[in-house]
Amino acid sequence: MNTASKLLSAFALAIVAAAGVHAETYQGVTTVTSTQSRAAVRAEGAVAARSGDQFSDAAGQGVVSVANSIDRASVRSQGVAAARSANPYAEGYGQGVTRVQSAVDRSNVRMQARAASHGDRLPL
Repeated sequence: MNTASKLLSAFALAIVAAAGVHAETYQGVTTVTSTQSRAAVRAEGAVAARSGDQFSDAAGQGVVSVANSIDRASVRSQGVAAARSANPYAEGYGQGVTRVQSAVDRSNVRMQARAASHGDRLPL
């Protein structure tokens, strides 16, 4: 049995080695032979670039019109109002202005801020 398993493994190894013998040969850099001129290829490229994505879902539909009952001025005014309003996705939206109770004098804080902005050292 030991001899049979050695013989079988040698046979399998020989098959694997024989399969690996077939290697590709290097043919060098292939040259492109074209029957079209550069101008014709450039023109085809321009047409392909302008034609859009031919594999998209709406490739053959052309221009699609959207039915809308709202006039342009109304949509514009709504956009302006939305741009000027607060961000509804911000933290604390709709909570109003937060009041902070503090015992610090505002004039003293202002004086310290002005001194810091001018580069003066604050007394510690």
